[in-house]
Amino acid sequence: MTLRTRRAVFVVAAAVFAGLLLWGFGGLPRFGTFQGAYGLVLNHTAVPERHITDVVTAVNFDYRGFDTLGEEFIFFAAVVGVTVILRAQSDEAPGHIADYAFGRAVPPTSDAVRVLGLGLTPPTILFGLYVIAHGHLTPGGGFQGGVVLATGVLLIYLAGELDDLHGLYTVPALERAEAIGAGAYIAIGLVGLATGSAFLQNVWPLGRVGHLFSAGTVAPIDLAVGLEIGAGLVLLLVTFLHQTIVLRRTP
Repeated sequence: MTLRTRRAVFVVAAAVFAGLLLWGFGGLPRFGTFQGAYGLVLNHTAVPERHITDVVTAVNFDYRGFDTLGEEFIFFAAVVGVTVILRAQSDEAPGHIADYAFGRAVPPTSDAVRVLGLGLTPPTILFGLYVIAHGHLTPGGGFQGGVVLATGVLLIYLAGELDDLHGLYTVPALERAEAIGAGAYIAIGLVGLATGSAFLQNVWPLGRVGHLFSAGTVAPIDLAVGLEIGAGLVLLLVTFLHQTIVLRRTP
């Protein structure tokens, strides 16, 4: 295909795309208009029906909890796929981890970075636990809190070296934690079937509105998701670190 032909194809494709885009913009409602009847209904019914003050979390883990289960297992499958692809091969020679690349001098971590990173780790992990535990009361939940927890672990690496993480985890423990978090979601859903209702039906005591122990099954599902996401992200982190950091092989 000549350059002139490629340009002609691009112009035609761009014109069609621009026309469809303008057509789509023309059908949008006026700015500030909300046409989500589903959201309006949930805003009025979620609190009295589920004793939950964060309607978004009510949608994620109750009204459409089965969809969220699928989303969680997409993440679970992605973590499993990455760890399987990047797993150590039998023909890889043993060696010790060098936290630098050959031919490139990397200065040691400064005291300021080390103190700041290690100082931020405890409050970051504490905040992650808070986001998970209060997901049914305030904006947050297991997905967001799990990311915050993994960030706390990342700070430990940024404040030191990869060796500093070795005493805090084992890969099998991370794999078990991720599997337990994913399996707990299903187990909570099976409680509904065991009581003669539907899968993931919110059949647990709802508690009092605004209290930590409220919202029925939403709170334990939040905890399960937080465990799965946090462990999965840390597992991805250490897997990528082992691949990107040079392995200096000893004879």
